[in-house]
Amino acid sequence: MVKGTLNSRLYILIVIGIVSALGPFVTDFYLPALPVLTGYFDTTASLVQLSLTFSMVGLAVGQLVIGPLSDKYGRKNPLIVSLVLFCVSTLGCLYAPGIYVFIFFRLLQGLSGAGGVVISKSIATDLYEGKELARFFSKLSSVQGIAPVCAPVLGGVLLEMTDWKGIFWILVLIGILLIAALVFFKESLEDGQRQRCGMFSTFRYYIPVFRNTRFMRYVLVQVFAMGVMFTYIAASPFIFQEHFNISPLMYSICFGANAVAIMLGSLAVSWFHDAAGALRIGSIGFGIMSLFVTAALIFGTSVWLAELSLFIFMLFLGIILPSSTTLALDLERKNSGNASALLGFLMFLFGGILSPLTGLGNMLYTTSIIIVTCCIGTWYCNHIAVSPDKLLTDN
Repeated sequence: MVKGTLNSRLYILIVIGIVSALGPFVTDFYLPALPVLTGYFDTTASLVQLSLTFSMVGLAVGQLVIGPLSDKYGRKNPLIVSLVLFCVSTLGCLYAPGIYVFIFFRLLQGLSGAGGVVISKSIATDLYEGKELARFFSKLSSVQGIAPVCAPVLGGVLLEMTDWKGIFWILVLIGILLIAALVFFKESLEDGQRQRCGMFSTFRYYIPVFRNTRFMRYVLVQVFAMGVMFTYIAASPFIFQEHFNISPLMYSICFGANAVAIMLGSLAVSWFHDAAGALRIGSIGFGIMSLFVTAALIFGTSVWLAELSLFIFMLFLGIILPSSTTLALDLERKNSGNASALLGFLMFLFGGILSPLTGLGNMLYTTSIIIVTCCIGTWYCNHIAVSPDKLLTDN
């Protein structure tokens, strides 16, 4: 069942798609400016990198707070409040007198950006069911998958035309435009569907969500899959530019091509009969291609062979992301805010843990081990998640 007209569907897709990508986009958008920030604040590279860590922490923790609040107060108002806080925190970054103040406002940026990540999924769950939900998530995930991959590339292009402050002013502008667009947004969570308990009591609904074993298995499917994404983002600049010795421009082209692969894989989910079938094919292909990627990294000497393997690999990642999200949130419609928050929190927490591990020892071996391990985890969690269906069919 779908609420709304065709025009409202397009409006929702565009606005919510941009909002959902805001958090990951903010995290990575300023990466090319990190060396510049070191000189601007007259500080060390490690402290500047700490601003990235704090934004990811904010992005993870913020979802745990905003998700339950959106189940109680609706989607629109918490989302607008988070965007206002996003604009204020971005202005704080622009006028920060020192690196520690800058890090503090980056934390607030992450916390506020989390609103779009978690509430966008809840809005989709409010409005769509079944195959329509899978189709919407396929489009939404294509945007969410591309954002963290394309953000550093776009940031690098902008840095050629402006300074680091220009990048943050653009973020302020995006926040203002989104607030203006959401003024016309119709609340998706009707008053009768909201949680009636006290504000702090809404957080207790994490307990039944966490105890939903099948939901958690689908969540782990996405957590392991996104672990591959974060590993790729952290390791690819060094692997492509130092191991394969290609130029920054060629690296950006490969980076962009793999982003397109994620988008194509996400859009392909709508071609499958159901989300479960898409996830099954995606997890199997993901596991097989991880072996080809590993071989290309460790034994290959051709960058084009490695890129071809990664392109196909990212296609399967694109299939996994929307299908696993659909199957997970379809099981927790009554607590979709909490469910979305838990999904996002674990995803970013796991990614934040894996990213620095790629730098341990030989990066080619470490990256390959993480990729294969995460792909095995993706396949196994999907296998045990669908086992109840197989038992019912057999009986």
